[in-house]
Amino acid sequence: MSEYEPLISVTHLGRDQLRVEARGHVLFADQPIGDGGDDTAPTPTELFLAGLTACVAYYAERYLRRNQLSTVGLEVNCDYAWAENPHRVGAISLIVKVPSLPLARREAFTRVIEHCTVHNTLHQAPSVQIRVDSPQTVAA
Repeated sequence: MSEYEPLISVTHLGRDQLRVEARGHVLFADQPIGDGGDDTAPTPTELFLAGLTACVAYYAERYLRRNQLSTVGLEVNCDYAWAENPHRVGAISLIVKVPSLPLARREAFTRVIEHCTVHNTLHQAPSVQIRVDSPQTVAA
C-alpha cells in the first residue's frame, strides 16, 4: 500500500456531501434528508453494498460468458438490515436473477458468485488501520 498516492481519496464538499475518487473515476456520497443530508447521492453504506452487489454481478456475468450462456436479463438485487452494538449492517440479502441458467449449472454458478472478491473480504475481514494526520494542533 502506497503511503503517498492513495488508491481512493474522499474529500468533504460541505454538509454531508463527499467526493470519492478512485483511479480517476469520481463518485459522490451524501446522507438522506431525514438524516441531515441533501440526498444528492447514495450513502457510504449504500456504496459499500453496491460494491458487493456489483462484484457478485461481475462474477455472475463472467461465469455465464465463460460457459457460453446468455447474460441477457442478468440482474443482482441487494437488501439489507441494520444491527446495533455497534451500529452496522447486520444482514445482507442478494438475489441473483439469471433467466438463462440451466439447472445443471446452478450449483457451480452459485459457488463462483459466492467467492467474489468483496464477498471473500467480508468472510475474512482484513485488518484496518486508521491513522489521523493533522499537521496543525488546534486548541479546544
